[in-house]
Amino acid sequence: MTQLPLAVALLRKGIDGLDDAMLVLLAGRRRLVGGLSAVKRHHGLPAGDAAREQVVLARGDGLARRLGLPSALVRGQLALLIEDGRRVQGLAGTAAAGGDGNASANTHPGVTMGHSYAGSVLRWFPPPHRWAPLVARVPAAWQRALLERVVAQLLSGPLQDGDLGFLCGRRIGIEVRDLGLRWVLGVEDGRLRALDGEAEASVRGTATDLLLLASRLEDADTLFFQRRLELTGDTELGLTARNLLDRLPWESIPLAARIALNRASRAARAAREAHCTG
Repeated sequence: MTQLPLAVALLRKGIDGLDDAMLVLLAGRRRLVGGLSAVKRHHGLPAGDAAREQVVLARGDGLARRLGLPSALVRGQLALLIEDGRRVQGLAGTAAAGGDGNASANTHPGVTMGHSYAGSVLRWFPPPHRWAPLVARVPAAWQRALLERVVAQLLSGPLQDGDLGFLCGRRIGIEVRDLGLRWVLGVEDGRLRALDGEAEASVRGTATDLLLLASRLEDADTLFFQRRLELTGDTELGLTARNLLDRLPWESIPLAARIALNRASRAARAAREAHCTG
């Protein structure tokens, strides 16, 4: 058997990774469509929505042009997704433009979901560990660049004030258990950077609990006492970092970041509670 060139093997591995990611997204999409179907039934809305189908296809045409993709290819893929969405919602047959797999639950002004019903819908949204295979496909360099940008924005004040000096030449890790993510941070050249190598101390927890900590919706003492967050390695270094976060003035974080953190944390907590009670 002829051995393939390394470049071919690497490119095929990349293609396989993208194929896997699309399947993970497809699984998540089908769960959302199922939740959408339940919302529609609850509010007495029709399952099918031909106008929405046309909007979905038109949006696909626009994105195809921007990405340089053949319109027929994009329309064909969307039509398959729409048809699958119709099947998930119990609709027979195929609409001329496709089904309502992307239909919005809130097509009527003023229609809102009650708190208890919102919980039942959130159960359709995949929990964080279901996203782990997809997250694993994101190149490490992209993850590090995004992490550095987010952390730099959140901790710009302490960094400028020199409060992060204790991290110079030190390494502290963040581990997101359910997403399978692990980063190591340190201060180099006056900037907070993602580094290679092992961490001297690590904070470990789920994506939801780390979000709750970052957004101040739950305090660090409670999360560590309940063992929802764990501190490993150099205890002194870890406690210094934790105490800095406790003292960090919430108003020093940019307003847009505060709003995004708060909303993401509340949504993640509500989704976890919905899965636990479902």
